Amino acid sequence: MQGKNEESGGRTVKFYGKKKKRERGNRKRTVVRPDYDRYRMSFADKLGCAGRAVLLCGCLNYFCYRSVWAIPVLLPLGIYSIYLSRKTIIKKRKQQMNYQFGTALQSLDTAVRAGYSMENAVRECRKDLQRIYGTDSDLVRELSYMEAQMEVGISVEALFSDLGERSHLEDIRNFGEVFAIAKRTGGNLADIMEQTSQVLREKIRVKQEIDVSIAGKKMEQTIMSLVPGAMILYMQLSSGSFLDVLYHNAAGAAVMTGCLAVYLFGWQMGKKIVEIEV
Repeated sequence: MQGKNEESGGRTVKFYGKKKKRERGNRKRTVVRPDYDRYRMSFADKLGCAGRAVLLCGCLNYFCYRSVWAIPVLLPLGIYSIYLSRKTIIKKRKQQMNYQFGTALQSLDTAVRAGYSMENAVRECRKDLQRIYGTDSDLVRELSYMEAQMEVGISVEALFSDLGERSHLEDIRNFGEVFAIAKRTGGNLADIMEQTSQVLREKIRVKQEIDVSIAGKKMEQTIMSLVPGAMILYMQLSSGSFLDVLYHNAAGAAVMTGCLAVYLFGWQMGKKIVEIEV
């Protein structure tokens, strides 16, 4: 351990560890910002996903096999459903941030055209978004983080570039790149901000319109996915002996496995059809 020596009355006094303590303190104050392509589930999220996975496996086992030996076979589908649930949470989180960024662009454009510097425009934008979306919004947290970083000398263009990389959103990444180029070349920031924000806001508006227009189709796809199970349930309740031949034998299990594979393929294709990227 390194130390510092000091002569005092013929004795050598050593002061150890002060530098290392300061370094440890600085490391503790380092803030790691989230990567929005990753999501750490809370206990409630894990419990909900596990419950849905158990329900899915139970329903598939009841409709297709009615055998405890089928549970290990269906277990991978339950695990895959948890993966899909996590992926859906990430997608909704990024989608919400993207829509909120459209409002942020409008606020930034207004502040810059009113004569604010970009640093002050970010502060005003954070206040506007906080009034609209509240303090729990991811974008409001990011703008608050930008304010804190600007106080210690980090450039605003570097902060927007970092947010674009972590959010994995094309609109935020493009804005960060255009803004960085505008700062380096010394162009008319107000005009560049106006043109850039107009283009990106229009793109975000188109995304919102597409999501609204296909919301009904997504609901129809969900209902159609439930129809085969409802038909099997109806037949079992109305004439249960009619389907008994499909259970507890190898031939019936093979037929139901083929039907399940076709159903899962159709469900996956339906999900892809209603997913439209802009």
